[in-house]
Amino acid sequence: MAKRNAFYAQSGGVTAVINASACGVIETARQFPDRIGKLYAGHNGIVGALTEDMIDTSCESAATIAALKHTPGGAFGSCRYKLRSFEENRREYERLVEVFKAHDIGYFFYNGGGDSQDTANKVSQISERLGYPITCIGIPKTVDNDLPFTDCCPGFGSVAKYVAISTREAALDVASMCETSTKIFILEVMGRHAGWIAAAGALAREEAGDPPHIILFPEIKFDREAFLRKVKASVKDHGFCVIVASEGAQNPDGTFLADSGGKDAFGHTQLGGVAPYLAHMIKSELGYKYHWALADYLQRAARHIASATDVDQAYAVGRAAVEFALAGKNAIMPTIVRNPGPEYSWSIGEAPLSLVANVEQKMPRDFISEDGFDVTAPCMEYLRPLIQGEAYPPYKNGIPEIVHLKKVKVEKVLNIPFSVK
Repeated sequence: MAKRNAFYAQSGGVTAVINASACGVIETARQFPDRIGKLYAGHNGIVGALTEDMIDTSCESAATIAALKHTPGGAFGSCRYKLRSFEENRREYERLVEVFKAHDIGYFFYNGGGDSQDTANKVSQISERLGYPITCIGIPKTVDNDLPFTDCCPGFGSVAKYVAISTREAALDVASMCETSTKIFILEVMGRHAGWIAAAGALAREEAGDPPHIILFPEIKFDREAFLRKVKASVKDHGFCVIVASEGAQNPDGTFLADSGGKDAFGHTQLGGVAPYLAHMIKSELGYKYHWALADYLQRAARHIASATDVDQAYAVGRAAVEFALAGKNAIMPTIVRNPGPEYSWSIGEAPLSLVANVEQKMPRDFISEDGFDVTAPCMEYLRPLIQGEAYPPYKNGIPEIVHLKKVKVEKVLNIPFSVK
C-alpha cells in the first residue's frame, strides 16, 4: 500500500485530555513511517481543511508531542462548524477533496463529540460521492459523556473528578458557615440534555446524608414545589443544602430553566444561568442566604486533577484510530468497552460512524432516584471507576507546566481563499 499523509483535527468544546488523544494519534502514526508520511493537524478543526490552514506536526519533537498528554485545551485549535449535507453544499466537499488531493491526504482523523462524529461520517462518504479514496476514523471526546456505544467518553472522567472534588470542598466551606451565614450553595455544571456531569457530584459523598443533597438532571422535569420542599428539609436536617444543577435542567413543558435565547454554531440553545435562577427562587420563597458558582470552562480545563483512567483512555482511542485506519477499517469510531468482572477493566471496541453521529446517550432512568433528585447505587458503581487514579502534570514555578507547539504551517499548494460561514 502506498504511503500517504494524514489529517488530524479537534472539534467542539475541548477537554482536559483531548490533547492526550492527539498525542496517541501522532505518536502512533510516527511508528509507521512506511505507511503514513506527514501528519497534518487542521488549524481550528475542519475549518483548517477547508481553508488549507494546516500545521505540520513532524516539526515537533518527540518530547513536545509527549508533553501534549499533560497539556489541557486544544493544542491545534478547535471549532464549532457543521458541514451541511452533500446535497445542500456540494462545494464544501469538493473543496475538501481539492485540499486532500493537493497534500496527498489519505487518512482523516476527527476528534470530537456527536456533532463532530457527524462531520467525520460525512467526510467518510467522500470516497463514494466524489471518487477520492480516504480512510476516515472518528475519535470520541466529550465531557458530556453522551456518545452512544462507548461505555464512557474521554474527557468525562476528568470533569467528573473535578466536579466531585469541587462539590466536596465547597460543601465543607458552607458547612462551616451555615449556622450564622450561608445555608445554600449551588454548583452549575455542563450538560445540555444529559445529566452525567451533575450525577458525578454524588461522588463527593463518603456517607449517607453527605452533600450534595440535591442533584438536578435534564432527564427529569423540574418540579418547583418538590424542589423547595427538598431544600427546606435539607436545611432542617443538616443546617445547609448543597445543590449540583445541570445547565440543561428543564421545565415541565420542556423549555430550559436557563434559556438565554441565543443559539450556537450547531443551532443549539445557549445555556447558562440555572444557578442564579435557582438561588433567586430559594431566596424569595425560603429566605435563605446563598452562594452559587458556575463551573463553566474550569471543569473541562482542569488537567491538574485529571483522572488517570481518563488520560489513559483518551490516549488509547487516539492510538486505536491510527491502528484501525492502517488495518483498512473505515467510517468507524473507537469505543471504550467495560469488561465483565468484579474489578474494573476496559478494552477498545468500535462503532459505525453512521450510528454514532448526532445521537445523544442520556442517563438511564434506573441511574436516577425515584424522586428525581439523586443517583442510585448502579449509577455510583458506573461512575466511580472513571475518576480513579492521579495523573499530575509536571510543575514549574508552582503551577502546572504546559507545552507550547511551534505550529509550523504547511505551505499552501492551492492558495485559493475559501469562505466558511
